[in-house]
Amino acid sequence: MSHTIAAVSTGNVVSAIGIIRLTGDDCAAIGAAVFTCKNGKPLKEAPNRKLILGTLHDAEGRLIDSCCAIYTRGPHSYTGEDTLEFHCHGSPAVLAAGLEALYAAGAKPARRGEFTKRAFLNGHLDLTQAEAVIDLIEADSAEAAANAAGQVDGALRKKLNPIYDDLTDLCSHFHAVLDYPDEDIEDFGLASYESNLRSDAKDLLSLLGTYNQGKILRSGVAAAIVGKPNVGKSSLLNALAGYDRVIVTEVAGTTRDTVEEAVMVGSTRLRLIDTAGIRETDDRIEAMGVERSRQAVQNADLVIFVCDGSQPLTKEDEAVMDFCCEHEHAIALINKSDLGSAVVPSDLPFMYVIRICAKTGAGLDLLAGVVDEMFASTTPCDGSILTNARQYDAIRRAHGAMESALQGLRLGLTPDAVLTDVEEAMAAMGEVTGATVREDITARIFERFCVGK
Repeated sequence: MSHTIAAVSTGNVVSAIGIIRLTGDDCAAIGAAVFTCKNGKPLKEAPNRKLILGTLHDAEGRLIDSCCAIYTRGPHSYTGEDTLEFHCHGSPAVLAAGLEALYAAGAKPARRGEFTKRAFLNGHLDLTQAEAVIDLIEADSAEAAANAAGQVDGALRKKLNPIYDDLTDLCSHFHAVLDYPDEDIEDFGLASYESNLRSDAKDLLSLLGTYNQGKILRSGVAAAIVGKPNVGKSSLLNALAGYDRVIVTEVAGTTRDTVEEAVMVGSTRLRLIDTAGIRETDDRIEAMGVERSRQAVQNADLVIFVCDGSQPLTKEDEAVMDFCCEHEHAIALINKSDLGSAVVPSDLPFMYVIRICAKTGAGLDLLAGVVDEMFASTTPCDGSILTNARQYDAIRRAHGAMESALQGLRLGLTPDAVLTDVEEAMAAMGEVTGATVREDITARIFERFCVGK
């Protein structure tokens, strides 16, 4: 028996339609206490997965809304349990009143992610699919949504299951021979499994190789805008953001801390980080900002160096350039092109140099083209890209354990010693799919979810 939970699943915003969702053994009985079918029949007799017109009312019988209900019987529901939804007019006041009526009738408030957690615990989703649900909800690009939808459909599980099955076959064969020596079981030999182990380790390594692309797909490209003070870094961020996100003045050192804003540049999502101007300073607060700027460059996926093209380069410019040129992905922008051309592209030691005017927007289309070229997707966004740091760490450990098993096999270690590494790889992979996941890991995963999902 599972207690019945209820929540608004469409958020606390004004909309055309708002949905209140219940799931649990008593959802039909609780729903019937607050909903009257227009056809006069009991709610528990409603056809499966069919919208039924009726009225929603409170414990005193006062009308809350004319709406529709849809009753889905388990196990053929999202959670695997009986599920009931009320499709109401999308007023937050109506939804709140309906929810209060359900609580008064015996439903309990749903916790964050509890609907999806029940789907996982009831075997309707594996952990890769469950985690992808919140990624799909939070996706802010078509590519991110497509990859999350592919994972909800089981794309990642389908890549991992054959590997897990190979390791299961190896371990089960060894233990069968060991535990049942008198049975007619084919002799166990590690060498016969070496080819599969190598192939599986290679597949895991290939999956790990998609993570950098996956991080960008999920979170965007961390792009640090750097340069000496007063070259137009904040003006550039404002131009790309489309509004005055950062204060811009002629006073050097106005920006004293890193400021972040997510924007679409071309077809690439950038997490722009406007940094304090990098220079030597005796101002203790500004110096702290400069140090954070240096850290932002080190942690960034992309560095955008900005200089004032209307003035000759200075030693401060050169010092910042030297720092930026060490980065794998770097672009130089010669700003203030409307005020003159004291700096030409050949003066800057960067592969990509673009003349722009942050004030007018000139040249920003060229910047978008370069960014798209740098971070073009190399793997289809079909769910096969690894985007989750927790999953990446588990698969990294699984791959390491399989490499240890292969090394033990080459060194001629006993089967039981090799299988210790194989079982370690299986345990790590189980953390990804949920095959052996611990309760504390499960709880941490669903903390990311919103109430009602």
